Amino acid sequence: MDLNHIVSFLRVVESGSFTRAARALGVPTSTVSRQIAQLEEDLGVRLLQRTSRHVQLTDAGVAYHERVAPALSSLDEASIEIRDLQETPSGLVRLTAPADLSTDYLAEPIAEFSRLYPRIQVELLLTGRTVDLVAEGVDLAMRAGELRDGSLIARKLGFSELILAASTAYLERRGEPASLADLARHDCIGFRAPRGRATWSLQGPGGLESVDLDCRVSADEFSFVRALLLAGAGVAMAPRSLLLPGLREGALRRVLPGYELRLPGGIFLVYPSAKHLPRRVALLRDHLLRALPPLLDAPAGA
Repeated sequence: MDLNHIVSFLRVVESGSFTRAARALGVPTSTVSRQIAQLEEDLGVRLLQRTSRHVQLTDAGVAYHERVAPALSSLDEASIEIRDLQETPSGLVRLTAPADLSTDYLAEPIAEFSRLYPRIQVELLLTGRTVDLVAEGVDLAMRAGELRDGSLIARKLGFSELILAASTAYLERRGEPASLADLARHDCIGFRAPRGRATWSLQGPGGLESVDLDCRVSADEFSFVRALLLAGAGVAMAPRSLLLPGLREGALRRVLPGYELRLPGGIFLVYPSAKHLPRRVALLRDHLLRALPPLLDAPAGA
């Protein structure tokens, strides 16, 4: 069976007209008509009902279209992928991520990727808002928390949990709390705590425990909460991923290491679809999937 006849059939269905299909294919309308007739003869069924104004699929035409359209699309994708493999990777990849995570974890992998693929440009959109990847033309996103968009493909990079920490200098000055209730006698840093009032609930050795706090300072960005921690302002409950660099360097210490709050979801790399994914995007995706999970894993005791 001639593949060109099938292509002509699909173009007629897509355009709804023999004339428009012929124009798209760059051939005379009579050629398209002849190819469809030959395809119908080869199959032994009528695929299209033709009138002076309309072209309509028969029941057999609907069934045939449902089978051949995806197959031809797969052939097109395979051809694109093979052409990509023959060329030096180049072009633009747009990546969005929360600013807090980007500062600590993305700079080194992106710099390494740039050295590996000097003709690929990487543009980062660092924001706390949830970017509409399709509407804003963004290829990849790094996201934390629970994913609500089921249309996105998600690859997990790490867990998302809140832990307690303070600076080494603060703990040497004030001592370490022995229990969650002891936090009420410490300087605490709140996150979005109205009038400084906050309730911290964490899973401990005996299950879920809570403590009511009167926070000395509160901020609505975790990046500033971390800055306050490093400045010795007190104890904070913050994402482990945000605190790991300070914990590893020794500037911060974990407080009450038996307590944490595991959040739904985790930290993910997401993208709209695996289909038609340009090679430059796939290369950055795979590079980040290799580089980021080891960085996001906590060392023992962190």
